[in-house]
Amino acid sequence: MLEHGGKLRDAMARFGRDDWIDLSTGLNPHGYPAPLMAPDVWQRLPEHDPALLRAASAYYGAPLLLAVAGTQAAIQALPRLRPPSRIVLAAPMYAEHAHHWAMHGHTMREVPHDALEAALSACDVMVLCNPNNPTGATVVPERLRGWASQLAARGGWLVVDEAFGDTAPELNVARWSGQPGLIVLRSIGKFFGLAGARVGFVAAHQALLEQLDNALGPWTVSGPAQQIARAALADTDWQCAARVQLTEDSARLRCLLARYGITPAGTPLFQWWPELRADAMWQHMAERAILVRRFAQAIRVGLPPHEQAWQRLDAAINEWNQGSQ
Repeated sequence: MLEHGGKLRDAMARFGRDDWIDLSTGLNPHGYPAPLMAPDVWQRLPEHDPALLRAASAYYGAPLLLAVAGTQAAIQALPRLRPPSRIVLAAPMYAEHAHHWAMHGHTMREVPHDALEAALSACDVMVLCNPNNPTGATVVPERLRGWASQLAARGGWLVVDEAFGDTAPELNVARWSGQPGLIVLRSIGKFFGLAGARVGFVAAHQALLEQLDNALGPWTVSGPAQQIARAALADTDWQCAARVQLTEDSARLRCLLARYGITPAGTPLFQWWPELRADAMWQHMAERAILVRRFAQAIRVGLPPHEQAWQRLDAAINEWNQGSQ
């Protein structure tokens, strides 16, 4: 199993303490407040809720959607829906994509973001995150729509993972997902801070959604999770306030990092920067009960949840900076 953020139990077992600040996942630290559940939600089998799909369609602007148990469910299932194909994946990127395409007999190649267009003619499926996780790099929607059309003309797919797309609605390509060849993944885990609910959506043309639904089987998303997601997707007031808060907090995080000579890239939900001593920095932070996300020679940090956490992060990076000089 690949390494991911959010493994607080492992960190506590290794480093002790019970006052951890988890900055490893890139979630909104002020997540959507879950509403009270209808009394029968715990007894009924969780069939697809048309009201949830209407709320998701309105929010994402997508003509057709399938609710799934987080985008991870779709990431694992999509490679099983094609015969062995030539796959191009953006790199670096959320590693689960490459991991699962590799498990099903496909030929894979990872290329930098700025080389994706040049690789288009030599693949059957292209996969990217937009904005990218972990670097925050983006591709304009019109270009993605053109890539999807080129791939569809030869029976191919463009898979666009928009898990961090809620703070950049101008990048959304789900509105074009009714055309064959374009598959868009969306999640309520990041922006809404509801990763524990395990709710995501796949936007695509009807035939592909039917294939995916059959592959995943019944009862993929729990009834309570569907109710929470429906409320969050319909609450425009909360969404507007959250975008303002995330913009302010993101600016504060960038300023904090800049004070220590760090020039990050990212989204309003996280900041990422190259770090040659990533393992050592990860351990330095963990010894101070701050969990960050490490990559090969890079670090990603999410938003602190409260003022004390901001102060602890500042102090920990200051100590790292002093020790590195």
